[in-house]
Amino acid sequence: MTTDDYATYIDGLPKVLAGAACLFRDAEGRLLLVEPNYRDDWTLPGGTIESADGETPRQAARRESAEEIGLDLEPGRLLAVDWARGTARPPIVAYVYDGGVLDERQLKAVRIQEDELLSWKLVDRADLDSHLPDGLGLRVRAALEVLDSGAGAAELEDGLPVGSNR
Repeated sequence: MTTDDYATYIDGLPKVLAGAACLFRDAEGRLLLVEPNYRDDWTLPGGTIESADGETPRQAARRESAEEIGLDLEPGRLLAVDWARGTARPPIVAYVYDGGVLDERQLKAVRIQEDELLSWKLVDRADLDSHLPDGLGLRVRAALEVLDSGAGAAELEDGLPVGSNR
């Protein structure tokens, strides 16, 4: 296979997006959510993996959290990986890492990235459905189940555990 043939082959492969986020909590178990200025619902601190720079999912989760909320913290363990199909975009592989429990000092240090975010807040688990879109809500709940149970990372498709009845 020539270099040109290989380049053509690579160009013809399906495209997949990749993103990473951190799930931060406070001592009461509330989740830190951010409100983007470019859509109507809330989300976790995180964003797109910059693969052209060779960034890994873990590095992206740390960078995006530092950019979005001003906290440069090493992510904890991987909680969930979700293959999320899109209708107006290619599929996305979304990684969710444990951001840990933030203490009062860290919470007071949160500073949002004003060019992308309107605000942040702590949300009780019971109120997640009113803040997160369906797919992300399922992904976050699966990550919380992993935290609660101590199980290994959840493998998800469209927010649901692989092999579950849809």
